[in-house]
Amino acid sequence: MSRSPINSPLPESDKEITGNALQASLVDLVDLSLIAKQAHWNVVGPNFRSAHLQLDELVDTARKYVDEVAERANAIGVSPNGKAKTVVESSGAPEYPDNWQSVEATVAAIVDILAQLIRRLRARIDETDKSDLVTQDLLIEITRELEKAHWMWQAQQA
Repeated sequence: MSRSPINSPLPESDKEITGNALQASLVDLVDLSLIAKQAHWNVVGPNFRSAHLQLDELVDTARKYVDEVAERANAIGVSPNGKAKTVVESSGAPEYPDNWQSVEATVAAIVDILAQLIRRLRARIDETDKSDLVTQDLLIEITRELEKAHWMWQAQQA
């Protein structure tokens, strides 16, 4: 990490662990917002409207937390990087298919994507247990919201 104009009370090693967790979360959430918008534009079939609207809710959730994660990184003296190239190179989200997708295929893809991102967030919750409880609390909040969304998407498969 380069020298920051923002001073943090965290020791350098804790700042590095926490900064890495925040950066990884940032790119995953940026990617999730883009994936959900791509799905929103391309979902077709029965129950289109409810899936279309639910995808916008997911976009809103992801975008809300993108900003909170980036601001938390800044608060601890870590410069966040949400550039497209960084997201492409670093996101842990599974690939979303091109072209129109049925509601059923869209739901299945979103369920899989959310499951993967939740697993990654849970690992970061563990990583930040000793380095920064404030960041851990934010990651817990994000995970709670994504797990709620995951449940709601899965309910459509039942």
